[in-house]
Amino acid sequence: MEVPSEASSLAQGLRLVRLVADREKQGRQLLGVSQMAAELDMEQSRVSRLAQELCDLELLEREDRGPFRVGRRFFALAGSLNRNWVHESKAELEELVAGFGLRARLSVRDGVRVQLLRSSSNNAAFGGFARPGMVTPVWCTGAGRALLWDHDGGALESLLRDVNFIGVGGPAAAHAPAEVQALMERDKLAGYVLATEEYEHDVWELGVPVRSPRGEILAALSVLGSRSGAEPDIAVVADAVQAASKRLGSAQGQDY
Repeated sequence: MEVPSEASSLAQGLRLVRLVADREKQGRQLLGVSQMAAELDMEQSRVSRLAQELCDLELLEREDRGPFRVGRRFFALAGSLNRNWVHESKAELEELVAGFGLRARLSVRDGVRVQLLRSSSNNAAFGGFARPGMVTPVWCTGAGRALLWDHDGGALESLLRDVNFIGVGGPAAAHAPAEVQALMERDKLAGYVLATEEYEHDVWELGVPVRSPRGEILAALSVLGSRSGAEPDIAVVADAVQAASKRLGSAQGQDY
């Protein structure tokens, strides 16, 4: 079926914005028209036209025909989308800290990667290295597997088909899509993900999905503890994290 030109232009424009935003976020060299065309395998003339339209909308910007960066309207749009449940997450993370003394995190998925949105204030006190924007694997972290909660075996196989599992994660990390599926089936019986030494030695992470009012997975809420410390009652922790995730999900559709 032929895709309407408007839909095609929208999809390609979003690819341009995504490319520029990702490179800026990662601190990589910013690109001009010819470089973006090569990166996305698109015609240079089309990239030039779409980029100009995005600049007119202030979603992208450039100075003196230099490289592109994200524009003012991009940040305004991101802020309007995130002001509710992401804003509310700060209080929820600190409540988990107060209740259990565990590190707490809010994360989202980007393909086979997990990106940290926010971490609790006690992270540094435990020698943690987590910072907003930090990236970890999706298949061997509590937050990551919580983000895969709705993936069936076929979807997991498709997502992880080209992943190099060797040398990634801790001693209990999965090394194949089938192993990830087995861990997911185990955790679904409990109602939450418990990843013990799957990413870091001596660390366990309990994660649950944060769902929108329509049931879509928005993010993952997780807490982390050490196996060498006093372990709390996991069932009690899981109940608290699940309750917090439901409050965050319900906040997604509210206006403040």
